[in-house]
Amino acid sequence: MNDVSTVMTSNPVGCKLHTPVRDVAKLMLENDCGQIPVLDDVGAPIGVVTDRDIALRVVARGGDPMTQASAIMTTPVKAVHVDSDLKECLALMENAQIRRVPVIDGAGKLVGMVAVADIARACKDQPTASVVKEVSQPPAKAAH
Repeated sequence: MNDVSTVMTSNPVGCKLHTPVRDVAKLMLENDCGQIPVLDDVGAPIGVVTDRDIALRVVARGGDPMTQASAIMTTPVKAVHVDSDLKECLALMENAQIRRVPVIDGAGKLVGMVAVADIARACKDQPTASVVKEVSQPPAKAAH
């Protein structure tokens, strides 16, 4: 299997902590993506905002679209190194039940994004189907 650099989307768009959620949603629309990494001043991901975060943490609660990304971002960031093997990336996605993973360089700066769809297009084998299935499973509900 190849490393993540062979399937990642290079130079993804990011936002800052103070970016309004409305602008994050516009970035998603303009870049046809469902996750925007929140970057620190040197370009390292410190959180992510997903379309689901916006829908559930702002829209469903009647929140203000000017809410800052920092208020709804998911942390800590689950990321892989640009030289990581795709199997390592798949394992992270499966274990964390996430569909998208930021890719960082040796300095920790964002250099790419890998989505389940990227891996599915690159790897037409059984492990990919298994990861898609596992990532898509709803979490087990706790007994009351």
